[in-house]
Amino acid sequence: MLSRTASDLYWMSRYLERAENLARMLDVSYSLSLMPQDGRGDGLDELAMPLLITGTLDEYLERHGPLHAERMLHFFALDASNPGSIYCCLQAARSNAHAVRGRITADMWENINATWLEMRGIAEQGLGRYGISRFCEWVKERSHLFRGATFGTIMRGEAYRFIRLGTFIERADNTLRLLDARYEMLGEEIDELEERTARSYYQWSALLRALSSFEAFAEIYRGSPRTRKVAELLLLRPDVPRSLRACMEELNLMLAGLPGENGRPAQRLAAELDARLRYTSIDEVLDEGLHAWLTDFILLVRQLGNTIHTSYLEVA
Repeated sequence: MLSRTASDLYWMSRYLERAENLARMLDVSYSLSLMPQDGRGDGLDELAMPLLITGTLDEYLERHGPLHAERMLHFFALDASNPGSIYCCLQAARSNAHAVRGRITADMWENINATWLEMRGIAEQGLGRYGISRFCEWVKERSHLFRGATFGTIMRGEAYRFIRLGTFIERADNTLRLLDARYEMLGEEIDELEERTARSYYQWSALLRALSSFEAFAEIYRGSPRTRKVAELLLLRPDVPRSLRACMEELNLMLAGLPGENGRPAQRLAAELDARLRYTSIDEVLDEGLHAWLTDFILLVRQLGNTIHTSYLEVA
């Protein structure tokens, strides 16, 4: 497969996954911002969380000044001049899909094209008329439909593998960043008494819901969400679809199935990271320090993404 085609397929799925992850992040932050803040602020700190996680806070402040809920929601969701907005992610995904129209199925193309057309209509209405929660649910629904169309209609060849690579490299990075951000918001040192507070319960529950893992947590563990249990679920459980380990297993599997010698550095790194998670316990993670461990793995996932780009996606 040509590097250009592989790149378009990879970034098509990566941008679509990013749009879904941004919607999840925004929906949770918006919901938490409406709750009583227990003397910790007026909710703007919570709404600023997506900007901090995505590294766009400075850009927002430069363009819009002090934090303001309505302006932040628009900037993050519908701002066509913000490359990190959901609007721009869906636009980029549609552009990449158009470039590889002949390598994806009709169902996939019709879904992503219809999503973009609807997105333009929503942008014209504005979030005030559409509603932020309804908008976030719509983004997630469109992403689910595209993934279903992909899984159900495309041949299990190289195109499928590059699409899956884009999805899971983006998902792994998002899970790590969301977990790190919530942990940092609760404080580096969380003792047993603090973990029983209502604030801690809602923060961890919001994170689990953002990653569609609340039901999985309730099925596997007893009691309220705690740092140890949530971290184990989202990092080391292979049966939780958005966990780091599940993402790394899929990345390792997809890379191992790609032909050629150029991909060996990416295949080796993916196998190493998969093995590291397979044989790591939550005690080892917490002994190192959760924030330090997450920061280290964020860099490793970025390194894997760069290695995939060098191995497969660079255009000669």
